[in-house]
Amino acid sequence: MNSLLSDNLNKMQKMACEHTLGPLLILAGAGSGKTRVLTYRTANLLENGVNPENIIAITFTNKAAAEMRERISNLCPEGKRVWVSTFHSACVRILRREINALEYNSQFTIYDADDSVRLVKNCMRELNKSEKAMQVKAVLSQIGKFKDELLSPSEALKLAGNFFEKEVAEIYERYQKILKSSNALDFDDIISKTVELFTLRPDILERYQDKFKYIMVDEYQDTNTAQYHLIRVLAQKHRNICVVGDDDQSIYGWRGANIRNILDFEKQYPDAFVIKLEQNYRSTQNILNVANSVIKNNPNRKAKNLWTEGEEGEKIQFYQAESDYDEARFIVNEVKRMQEEGEVFSNFAVLYRVNATSRVLEEAFVKNSVPYKIFGGVNFYGRREIKDVLAYLKLIYNKYDGVAFERIINVPRRGIGDSSIEKIRSHAEATGMHLFDAASDAENIYAIGRRAGKITDFTKMINGFSEFAQTSNMETLIDMIITSTKYKEELLADDEDEEARERVENINSLISKAHEYDESAENPNLADFLQEVSLVADIDSLNEGDSAVSLMTLHNCKGLEFPCVFIAGFEEGLLPGYRSISNGNEAEIEEERRICYVGITRAKKKLYLSAAKKRMQAGMTNYNPPSRFYGEIAPNLVTVISASHLRGSYFGQASGLNDRKMNDSALLASSPKISAVTGEIRQEKHQSYSYRPTLSKPKKVTIDFEVGDNVSHIKYGKGEVLDIYPAGADYEVTIKFQGTGIKKMMAYLAKLKKV
Repeated sequence: MNSLLSDNLNKMQKMACEHTLGPLLILAGAGSGKTRVLTYRTANLLENGVNPENIIAITFTNKAAAEMRERISNLCPEGKRVWVSTFHSACVRILRREINALEYNSQFTIYDADDSVRLVKNCMRELNKSEKAMQVKAVLSQIGKFKDELLSPSEALKLAGNFFEKEVAEIYERYQKILKSSNALDFDDIISKTVELFTLRPDILERYQDKFKYIMVDEYQDTNTAQYHLIRVLAQKHRNICVVGDDDQSIYGWRGANIRNILDFEKQYPDAFVIKLEQNYRSTQNILNVANSVIKNNPNRKAKNLWTEGEEGEKIQFYQAESDYDEARFIVNEVKRMQEEGEVFSNFAVLYRVNATSRVLEEAFVKNSVPYKIFGGVNFYGRREIKDVLAYLKLIYNKYDGVAFERIINVPRRGIGDSSIEKIRSHAEATGMHLFDAASDAENIYAIGRRAGKITDFTKMINGFSEFAQTSNMETLIDMIITSTKYKEELLADDEDEEARERVENINSLISKAHEYDESAENPNLADFLQEVSLVADIDSLNEGDSAVSLMTLHNCKGLEFPCVFIAGFEEGLLPGYRSISNGNEAEIEEERRICYVGITRAKKKLYLSAAKKRMQAGMTNYNPPSRFYGEIAPNLVTVISASHLRGSYFGQASGLNDRKMNDSALLASSPKISAVTGEIRQEKHQSYSYRPTLSKPKKVTIDFEVGDNVSHIKYGKGEVLDIYPAGADYEVTIKFQGTGIKKMMAYLAKLKKV
């Protein structure tokens, strides 16, 4: 390796780049420069005469592949000819050339998710399988799992462990027959069919073995069974396989990733050379010590100890809040304090285990005018399930809300399809009715047929909800909607397990929001509740510019880094979650610990951990101790922030959340002592207090424009006012902007100016 390459690598990185023959396992700790090693190792192969077309480097995302391809090309011009791609892209290229051997045409199409859903529906209809008994997406998900495990329909049927898997195996057989007759593959077929090709045609396999004499795989800890077998057979002949990964960052078990692939690499290749990259280029030593002290408690791992030549750094800070609102206030005020000292908002990230945690955090940021962005997702009130429930509330409040009507007339599914909705729309236009009134008159709609009863049942249900809302509080109303419609049941049956649980958690968080509103409002009512939610949901004016705090789940933060990181909800029941605790499955607890480790190692300079003594979930107050993972951190690495310390600091100054009712004596009480060994709370003198949100009664917003006027918006520019609708103390304004189209927004937050 020339001096240019060696000068840019540390001792262990250089060793990994120079080891080019035989199996190689590179255990790359967080922030240790694994991408640099992969690119420089490829450059070294090319410099030593290896044909670029004999090298394949596999990553998990198109973005990572593009980045690696660019880096390699910058080091060596001939690097452009190296196969750098994702698993799926590489397999598609192979199948386009070779799939005739499986009796497919090379012009095969690839079905997307919607295509696959439609096909499964057709198969279930043909086989008389009820969509009520088995939701389509759940069936499709199980078929995908069968394919990831390389099980044929007959093998899946033979190994079916329960009635559901047996039923799906029968659908799977029909599904595959139709795919083949259509000369089509679904997304999961792409890898499994490539493995099948290599199994049935050893001659084709050998051709690709000779082509790819040097194989490198990134993020090896995230590979599933099909990916593992693909790499194993490709590497059988020349055995020049290099895998890079970190078992401590294996956090996608729920998605099919098998951590045993990396843990057992040396069993598969007894002569494997193992290199550990433990020097970290991201974090301070104190943060690394915290990460090391937590992850070492996982028994099933490759021992590593992260270290840095950089600064020792500050101790991490732990704050046990009185409630989730107190926790949010602490975080937002720490961000504001550091921002006033010169930090930019984009230097901060707030991480959490479940999406539902973001609701209270988002409210705190909005009320304090701190710009933020949801990374890898949408803001709380923009999530599908929340918008569905809010659409029910909007339609209950205003039956003329056509957008809300169309959104939820078939949510959950009632057998009212697009064609029926179009007939309702046509009837409304012909008679001059609003959509809801037209739906109520469904029996008189031409050609609506047997759907008329389902449509009128829906309008009767909404009318019933409206009557109930006159005397009900918001928590009870939302609970009644969810219960009556069986909305949660459909979520759980229709989505992947992890996604479905996240959506249910979000629903529970909305119920908590309603409970808090009911407790604090002088006269709880639907109009004011929708008004309050709208003020938080419409955050256009707060999200402008590049500098904003990043909010994201711990799963979404992998691969990122920030100067300052807050991990919120650092408590039992959230991290680790109730499910992993109640199951008593040590493997699940180990994955939760790895998730925690990933979050800790995102921090470069500052790390805050926060927990709440009590947290509202599904309208109930839960009391949780700090996470067991906090108890695994050596006390000398942590500064515990007490409420009494904060009273004399920036924390005690005015903020948008200081209108919450608090018993000051409780805040001044001595902080509970937390065992660093067990995570248990020990407090000699317990004091309780009421901590409920108290919202000041909003003043009526005044506007100086009317329908037909032109107004300007700071982000969207000039537009014409199409509609103005009273919404509590504010107005919902519909505007047609030049260039960006029609948008609805609340007048107060939009800060519209008449032009």
